Amino acid sequence: MSVIKEFREFAIKGNVIDLAVGVIIGGAFGKIVDSVVADLIMPVVGLVFGKLDFSNLYLVLGQVPAGTVDTLEGLRKAGVPVFAYGHFITVAVNFLILAFIIFMMVKQINRLKRETPVEAPPAPAPAPTAEDILLLREIRDSLKK
Repeated sequence: MSVIKEFREFAIKGNVIDLAVGVIIGGAFGKIVDSVVADLIMPVVGLVFGKLDFSNLYLVLGQVPAGTVDTLEGLRKAGVPVFAYGHFITVAVNFLILAFIIFMMVKQINRLKRETPVEAPPAPAPAPTAEDILLLREIRDSLKK
């Protein structure tokens, strides 16, 4: 079997197609969730807790040349090594909020998908066989005596 035939069989398997569809839908869903977090959740969080932006927290690791603007962007433009831990904190907090939102959405979707199990009707009694009928007649006749 040629490599092309093997690849074709692999590519048209249901698993590969399902995975491709999942990746595409996942990308679109990610944009929706990003928008929910950025446009709906973070403004409320910012209102309640103040602006949650740690991106300007950093430690200078080298010498700062004279005349350099003392901001993270200014230090980076000047080539000064900085330990920018604030951006990591902001991304981590955003991730936690995003993960919680996704968890709540999946939880609600699963709740909606659950259906109450329908009880199966009881199985009908099997039809009596000829032997069963003979035994019942024998019992009936023995009770008549």
